Amino acid sequence: MNRPILARAVVAFAVLVACTIIALTSAPTLGLDLRGGTQIVLEARGGPDDGPEATDRVLEVLRERVDGLGVAEPELTRSGDHRIIVDLPGLQDPAEAAEVLGRTAQLSIHPITGFADPTTGAAPDETGVGLALGPAALVGEDVSAARSAPDQTSVGHVVNIDFAGPGADRWRELTAQAACAVPGDPARRIAIVLDGQVISSPQLDPSIPCGVGMLGGSTQITGSFSQEEAAGLAVLIEGGALPVPVELIEQRTVGPSLGADAIRASVLAVLIGAALTAVFLVAVYRLVGAVAVVALAGYALISYATLSALGATLTLPGLAAFVLAVGMAVDANVLIAERAREEYARRPRLERAAESGYRGALSAILDVTVTSLLAAALLFTLASGPVRGFGVTLIVGVLVSLFSALVLSRLLTLWTVRLPVVRRHPAWSGIASIGPVRRRLEQRDPGFLDRPGRWLAASAAVVAVALAGMAVHGLDPGVEFTGGRSVDITTTVPVDADTAREALAEAGYDAVVVRTTGDGAIGVRGAALDDADVVALRDALVGIGGVDAQVLQDELIGPSLGAELTRGALIALGVALAAQLAYLALRFRWTFSTGAVAALAANAAVVVGVFAWTGRTLDSVFVAALLTVIGYSVNDSVVVFDRVRTEWGARAREPFHRIVGSAILATVPRTVNTGLSTLLILGALLVLGGETLSDFALALIVGIVVGTLSTVTIAAPLTIALERRHGGAPPARRGPRPTGKAARTRSGQNMRTGR
Repeated sequence: MNRPILARAVVAFAVLVACTIIALTSAPTLGLDLRGGTQIVLEARGGPDDGPEATDRVLEVLRERVDGLGVAEPELTRSGDHRIIVDLPGLQDPAEAAEVLGRTAQLSIHPITGFADPTTGAAPDETGVGLALGPAALVGEDVSAARSAPDQTSVGHVVNIDFAGPGADRWRELTAQAACAVPGDPARRIAIVLDGQVISSPQLDPSIPCGVGMLGGSTQITGSFSQEEAAGLAVLIEGGALPVPVELIEQRTVGPSLGADAIRASVLAVLIGAALTAVFLVAVYRLVGAVAVVALAGYALISYATLSALGATLTLPGLAAFVLAVGMAVDANVLIAERAREEYARRPRLERAAESGYRGALSAILDVTVTSLLAAALLFTLASGPVRGFGVTLIVGVLVSLFSALVLSRLLTLWTVRLPVVRRHPAWSGIASIGPVRRRLEQRDPGFLDRPGRWLAASAAVVAVALAGMAVHGLDPGVEFTGGRSVDITTTVPVDADTAREALAEAGYDAVVVRTTGDGAIGVRGAALDDADVVALRDALVGIGGVDAQVLQDELIGPSLGAELTRGALIALGVALAAQLAYLALRFRWTFSTGAVAALAANAAVVVGVFAWTGRTLDSVFVAALLTVIGYSVNDSVVVFDRVRTEWGARAREPFHRIVGSAILATVPRTVNTGLSTLLILGALLVLGGETLSDFALALIVGIVVGTLSTVTIAAPLTIALERRHGGAPPARRGPRPTGKAARTRSGQNMRTGR
């Protein structure tokens, strides 16, 4: 074994050992869409001078409040300069949490100077009697602790407050002055005010002497609070006042059963899809296919360990990204195997053919990797919520798939083809035969693209039919883009959408959108639904759906965030196309990149049209799928154009359309085998992945099928048309010699002459 191979083997072994240790000792954090719970997104609404520092102060106050809620393993993170994301695992009733977290809780304690008419703007006490308040003597910063406790003198609970430092002295001075008033005089009372409302105005006990006040730096708020009211009030007081007001702009609640079902369905889909893919690879590529399967297992281990080491949060779209990256890893292995078959047809030596296969496929693999990373990076940068998890997982998956194909698979393949038994039976390797399909394809005339205008006209007609769905049915944007609230409710007895719509109309909710979800639940969407409305909707469905109804999923998006997400989605799509155009123009020619990006735009249009015709909802997961289609479906065009670039210089005298046609015919086996492998996995997600993943899988299936066809019907014809009008000289000859029938004829002559 030479030194480079030995070095790669040592690195691969070290990586696998390290990843095995990480996988056994840690695990990635599950997102709330997988383990259930509530996510609340708050936005700080400060003045122009309040920047990230004010948001950081808000974050610390909220952290104190969340700790008081008693939620296990809460997570608070700042997003951007003014937003805070609060994850509350296991919390299924977000109303109380949203109330506690969102309140500014401006606590102040005032002397009372007398009674006043409440209609004149005076502060009413607990009974509605108006009070005239003096300036605040203490504020929230003077409080060191607040805790609820049972009331020892009556039914209910109280809140005990301790004052810190100067606050204790201010409290003594305030009570010393109030104690000088006679019992029954309102001036003997102290007003405790929270957010401008008097929550308690106790009168000082007669035993407190005038001029001395209450010693010890503590007091007690009474008012016959329930246990929950006292605990919530204590959390607000002890957490302190928010430095700036905050607004609830997003709220998501996922039931625990929905998260568990999503995990089971996703894992089952991955296992079935991976098993079918493994069988397919071994059947087509034999030992080299088996090596690819082992390398893919290594890919899964390294990806899992990397996500665990990074502390990444694994979301439902993240699982889809993991599956998609498996398809990309399969693509690289198939591309290498097809290149190795070509090299063996040229010179029948297994080891040389295997090594040349990796070298010949390297440029296409790198281009495919970069285009996929561009889409993933855009998802991470421009998206929010679970879709960012998709972007992170996809970035990790793409990079690890590159390592899997170029290091693990390469080492195992070279070791396999060197085995004596494989050398004696080269057919076992899977690369010793070009294959009957490839032979028949190479006998076809590559001049089928002589009239590119016909192909482009047919493609334009297909795109027009797809987009007609937008005019006929319109698009159905989800609440993430329109703002509002979407609730999925499951009932004991299945209920159809029409029956549910009638029941909700009778309950006064005739303006909501009602549909049946893929999980068999009733989906209700409205522009102005609050927590009380959600309870009323659930109660209305109980009457027709059995004895019980449960909220599977509850999503609330503020109107400002909806507009922002819409704008962000359009920007992401535009930037994705521009980034692909720039990169492909740099790597190839502007004519090539224009053809490829036109095909991408058509792919995206067809996917949107299919969703319009089928009435599916467009949400952030759909945007993730659309960006993935842009990043993934370009792979086929990249592979074809890489082949054109390789052969054009050596066949400069041939018409350009015949060179492109030859490249398409030469890459058909790779296209078909890669497409089938990926479609097996996506098909499992479509059938088993639940509503969210099934929509995602459908978008990708349509995108991959249309993307494969658009290489032939749009990318190649448009490039040919542009080259005829604006093209320059062919590139200098580079890379491997031409492949195909002529190459194998020369190879056969060399064998007969003993060369």
